[in-house]
Amino acid sequence: MQEIFRQFIEGLKATTTLEFIAVISGIVSVYFSRRESILVYPTGLLNTTLYIYLSTKGHLFGEASVNLYYTVMSLYGWWNWARRDNQQQHVVHITPSTAVEWRQQWLFFGVCFVVIFLVLRWLREAFAPGAIPLADAFASATAFTGMWLMARKKIESWYWWIATNIASIPLWFVKGYVFTSVQFLVLLVLAVSGLFEWKRRYREGISA
Repeated sequence: MQEIFRQFIEGLKATTTLEFIAVISGIVSVYFSRRESILVYPTGLLNTTLYIYLSTKGHLFGEASVNLYYTVMSLYGWWNWARRDNQQQHVVHITPSTAVEWRQQWLFFGVCFVVIFLVLRWLREAFAPGAIPLADAFASATAFTGMWLMARKKIESWYWWIATNIASIPLWFVKGYVFTSVQFLVLLVLAVSGLFEWKRRYREGISA
């Protein structure tokens, strides 16, 4: 425990300005998503853009692909959440997934996991010995799935975010990005809170 604590303190001291900005914008973005605020997307875009660079630098290529995907999906989600009908009412509302949508989610996750894992294993053997294929692929595939569902305001997106955060805490810690691992601990708490908040909003019919 003393060694882990020592690494934690040293990692915090080594936190760069870019990582600090990325962490804060990520936490703010998830806070806005919990409140079902469209501001989740502009703040999220700042976070994902910075983490594309940080992930690549740390040989976390799965996470880099996730953040590139986040950037694209943030633009789609921003557009989708902003859509209104002829009565100027929002088109997309918080809803639970159907049985068919659940199967689609697992299929999507499975395909993402296998593809990312195989690519990362090849990268590790080719030129990135620091890559961690299994953990990185899991964290990335769950994040891919969560982001896809978040853009559609599906309650189940929070389950995938919870899995992503649990996997990402040790993944980033061992790479020396201690402040980022702390971010994922905070995001884990926010994800659990967001799950209950979205369930409440759906139950009470107060989705934006």
